[in-house]
Amino acid sequence: MLPTVLPVRAAVRSAASKRYDLDFSKLAGSELRHAPDGWHAIVALGGAKHRLWLPALPPSGSSVAVDLPLDRNFEARLRAAHRFWLALERRPLGPPPLALPILTRRRLILALRAVDGSLEGNSYREIAQGLFGKHRIPDRGWKTHDLRSRTIRLVRTGLRLMRGGYRALLRRNRKDRGEGS
Repeated sequence: MLPTVLPVRAAVRSAASKRYDLDFSKLAGSELRHAPDGWHAIVALGGAKHRLWLPALPPSGSSVAVDLPLDRNFEARLRAAHRFWLALERRPLGPPPLALPILTRRRLILALRAVDGSLEGNSYREIAQGLFGKHRIPDRGWKTHDLRSRTIRLVRTGLRLMRGGYRALLRRNRKDRGEGS
């Protein structure tokens, strides 16, 4: 299950718990689906879509609880649960739990473009010209130019993503994504 899909169940109601207006019977057919493993819901709250998994539909008007397993995706699930709670409280949500910084997104886009060029049989020089512009590539000294090294690293990163490394993007920790030290 994706780390941003929250496992939700009916909660035991206590006097101290706050009741939220969350009625699954009012969701449209495309937002609530039954599957062999339970119910899958997409709840639009606070300007975001929250993805929920329920083993069984809670009775109408009952409180819900989010189960957070202590696994390697705990931090992402915790962020998603916190955003869901903020939406229920009608408070600002902040960034999505798996949002990548803009510079990281740009680097990943360049890496995918670089690996596409490499798989098409282009040389590193041709890939660099396509990524950075022909005017930035020198006629002489290409073997020691910093854009050559950067292009090679981008192709390697793209290959790593293509071979399954894209899954690491779901993890929040830089070390787990292969970006640390």
